[in-house]
Formats: sequence, structure tokens, C-alpha cells
Amino acid sequence: MNKQAALLIITVLIALRAVAGAVLPLSADEAYYLLWSQHLQPGYYDHPPAIAFLIRAGTMIFGETPLGVRAAGILLSVPASWFVWSTASAILKDARKAALAAVFFNLTLMTAVEMMAATPDMPSIVTAAAFIWAIARAQATQDGRWWLAAGVAAGLSLLSKYSALFLGLGVLVWLLADARARIWLKTIWPWAGGALALLLFAPHLLWQAQHDWMTFAFQFGRVGGGNPTARYLIEFFGAQLGLATPFILVLGLIGFWAARRRGDDRFLLFVPLAVSLLYFLQHALHDRVQGNWPGFLYPLLAILAADAIDKTRRWLVLAAAPVAALLLLAVYAQVIFGMPLKNDPSARLLARDFSDAAQALAASTATVVTSDYQTTALLRYYQPKLTVIQINDPQRYLWARDSGRLRGQVVYFAEKRRARLDLVEGRAQLISSPMDFGASGNYAGYLLHAPKDSLFGKIP
Repeated sequence: MNKQAALLIITVLIALRAVAGAVLPLSADEAYYLLWSQHLQPGYYDHPPAIAFLIRAGTMIFGETPLGVRAAGILLSVPASWFVWSTASAILKDARKAALAAVFFNLTLMTAVEMMAATPDMPSIVTAAAFIWAIARAQATQDGRWWLAAGVAAGLSLLSKYSALFLGLGVLVWLLADARARIWLKTIWPWAGGALALLLFAPHLLWQAQHDWMTFAFQFGRVGGGNPTARYLIEFFGAQLGLATPFILVLGLIGFWAARRRGDDRFLLFVPLAVSLLYFLQHALHDRVQGNWPGFLYPLLAILAADAIDKTRRWLVLAAAPVAALLLLAVYAQVIFGMPLKNDPSARLLARDFSDAAQALAASTATVVTSDYQTTALLRYYQPKLTVIQINDPQRYLWARDSGRLRGQVVYFAEKRRARLDLVEGRAQLISSPMDFGASGNYAGYLLHAPKDSLFGKIP
């Protein structure tokens, strides 16, 4: 693929991403991270803080609109694509493959979704691409100063999502395993880069130390799990088959296998991917691996997929981009135009019927209690004047004030599948059958009477 064609395709794909980002309603997670951006701090219960600062930057320009919340990811799609392109050029030393790698990266559903949605995966993907790019530049030029750039990228990646630790571990294994790379360990540069990464990450570490390491406990508490099963392993592969698109994933796996030899420039891509995949495969033997978790690996996958075009059958190469484009366009058409589908996952993900339910609720009451962060965040977004109190998980809202004892008419509001009546009963008397809100009937409200002193929470 020539440079001009690749630039045109990437520009069109990012423009489509921008249109989708402007017109689609916020997901519950995006509304939750928007709350973070209104209360900036060095850390939060769920994740490091990078996404909150990026959302604040976007909303300062475009307001608290879907485009404002997502603006940073759409804009950062440009440098992310450039990092992939430049890294492929340095490692593969083939201009045609380098351009194709950037196209493949943007054609995956993972990139289309995660570089539009305002979640921690967005900065994680960008900084992961920057991290590998800087190390590839160091290896290609033998200029140790590039390790300082890698340190900055690593620090920012850690501030985005802890999955950066897998990349860091992978690069360490690469340094130890590859004789050509091992000589770096005798210089100051990798150590200086690591110190710089730790320095950037230090404010978050300090915040964690002041808050009982809550995020580490929450995230790393997922490691381990129950009895071995193939169920989650099959689910993991199925999710990546869709998110990478089938033929790009196959090409990526072919390229991954071809990059396994020590001393090969592509070994830099192989080792971090292998280290990360070993963890995900181990996790999937015991518990679910969410489809988005490997998103930070997609810059590497795209480069390896492009490298594989001369290592497999021609029909597979010719089909990869068109099939990915068709799948991507079908997804855009579905989520933007809302074509009727049975059990449409995008309707729930984007909470399409929440706005009407929130409006009906606001007209009926002055105080609402909730029991999940998704409902809380969406109510705060769609009805900011409504008093919303979450009666559990106070660690999510360290900045928020306590509600005190609740008086007067109070409604417990929840999505029916998430309703936690066990949290309410005993603290207040339910005096009505559930009232449906919205035409879909997905949301219900329960009138409460005589709330007890134990019914209190945070007002985010």
C-alpha cells in the first residue's frame, strides 16, 4: 500500500470516528469518567487518573457533550496511527508494510471503539504505541536518549491503566533474552528511562499509599480465580476475532509466530505480546477476560499483521482490509442509525433509553437513591439538578459529601437487572410496586417510606 492511499484511508476512518463520537450518547462508563473529570485528583478507586484529565481537556473546549467527552481520543488517533506507522517502518524496514500497519490498526473494531470511547483504554493504547515506538527508535538508531522518551511514555501509560506493566515486563524479558538488546543493560539509558517513568507515576503511588492501595487491591484482586474451564478461553478468542476482525487477527498470529526468533528486529514485538498473552490465557482458564483488556496490544498486532502479508496465501491478504472495512461500516451503521436487531448490545451499552427514563424520574421526585455507579453517573449526566445518592461503594466518590439521613419522599431507582433491593430493605420500607420509567421498561423506581439512619450514602 502506498503512502497516499494509506493517509486517505486513515483520514476517512478517523473522520468516521469523530462523527460517531459526536452523535452517539455516552455509555454509563463514559458518564462515570466524566464525573471524575469534574473532580480531578491523582487517583480513583477503579483506575489511574489519565482519562479524567483528558476528558476535562476536551470538555473545556467542546463542553460536556458527547464530542467534548470523546474529543481527546479522536484527536489522539492521529499520533497513535503515526506511532504505529513509524514503529513498523523502523522494525520492518518496508514502507509498504509500514503504511499497511497503520491502516490495519485503524480498521480494527478495537481501535474504532476504544479510540472513540472515553475510557482508560484510550490513553492506554496511545501510550503503549508511543512506548514501543521509542524503544524501536533506540534499537534502530543505537541512540540511548530514546530510552528517556520510552520512560515518559511508560509513565503516562501507567497513569492510564495498569496493563502497562505487562508491556514493561515484556520489554525487560526482551532485554534479557536478545543478545543484541542485552547490551543496553550495561548503559545508564534503560535505567534512566525507568526512573523517569517512576517519577511520573509517583503522584499516583502517593495517592494510593494515602488511600490503602485501593486501586491495586481492586484490580489485582481479579488475578487467580476458580476452577479451570474452557468456557472463558473460547469467549476470549471469540471476542478478539471480532474486535481485531477475523483476517487481520489471523495475519497478526502468523506474523507473531514468524517474529519469535531471537536477534530478529521483530522479536521486540513478539516478547511483550507473548508475555501479555500468557497472562490473559492463564486468566481465561479461570475467569472472564473482558474483550477490551488486550487493547493496548493492538498497535503491535497491527504491525505483525502487516508483516505477514508475504508469508501467507494471497486471498487472505486481499480479504483482510475489505472484510474489516465492511464489518466496521456495519457496526457504525448499527450504532448510529439504530437498525432494529434482536438483543442489540449497543442499545444497552449506550443506554439509549436512559434519557427518557431520567426525565420521567426527575418529574416525579426530588431525591433518588441508587446502588450502582452506572445509574448514578447517567443520572448525574442527564439530570444534573436531581439529588442523586448512591447508598453503597463510597470509595468511588471520595470527593463527594455525605447525604446524611434521608427525609421525605425518596425513590430507589435502578435498571431492573441491577436492582439491589437487598440493600434497601431493612433500611427503608418499600411502599409501592416497581414503577416503570421509559417506554422500554428497563428501569424501575421504588417509593421508600420512613428511611432509617442506616440509609445514607454519597452525593457525587
